[in-house]
Amino acid sequence: MMKIGIFSNPGSASTRVSNALKSKIKAEHLVLDNDDPDILITVGGDGTLLSAFHHYEKQLAKIRFVGIHTGHLGFYTDWRDYEVDELIDSLAHDNGQSVSYPLLDILIEYSDGKKQSMLALNESTLKKLTGTMLANVYIKDQLFELFRGDGLCVSTPTGSTAYNKSAGGAVVSSELDVVQVSEIASINNRVFRTLGSPIIISPQEWVRIEPVELNENLMTCDQKVVENRQIKSVTYRISKQRIAFAQYRHTQFWKRVSESFIGVKPVD
Repeated sequence: MMKIGIFSNPGSASTRVSNALKSKIKAEHLVLDNDDPDILITVGGDGTLLSAFHHYEKQLAKIRFVGIHTGHLGFYTDWRDYEVDELIDSLAHDNGQSVSYPLLDILIEYSDGKKQSMLALNESTLKKLTGTMLANVYIKDQLFELFRGDGLCVSTPTGSTAYNKSAGGAVVSSELDVVQVSEIASINNRVFRTLGSPIIISPQEWVRIEPVELNENLMTCDQKVVENRQIKSVTYRISKQRIAFAQYRHTQFWKRVSESFIGVKPVD
């Protein structure tokens, strides 16, 4: 029988919805299992879903996610807090339907020779805590540019709507298995020059960023932070893993973008 897990933030509204879900799941004789779920329901918002993603990232091959938002509209959350009954009915009639999105593989090499692998749903950034970050940027091991500025943001297609968009990056269709690199406040003048626009990397390519100065660099992976370690290089490429959502009523990507950022309505 299908096993259902619940991952909730500690807020009062989310706790109330989470408790209602547990009661209704038991009433429908469905199995509640937070350790080894087939379906994971997140209750909160996009931040909660990101936390759940990293909590269960070793189990992505078998989990389908469902998001309930209890505050503002979330980009990854399709259900509202007052739609618990409809969601329970969908769970009871589940037939395995799903939609999946690409993820970002990250390999960090530290100055001591140690390496660390990470996985991002939205994006990763590399910045310098003080002053200007100087970094050599390679595409498929070919030097592309010497970057000068606040930092660089590397995002997935769905993550292109988050920090990447704020940094001036393009919104990329979730149908594409690509990686986007966007500059964060780059320095461009008569002496220093970067491309000055976002770049899109194919699944057969990878990007490696090598900070010129190893101290005081800050790297993020979604909500995770790597600091106080000397980073020699960070390599990004599209992951072979994907995140899957139960497609009971999963909102189409461009509809989600329009509703989240524009709210356009047809003219009569």
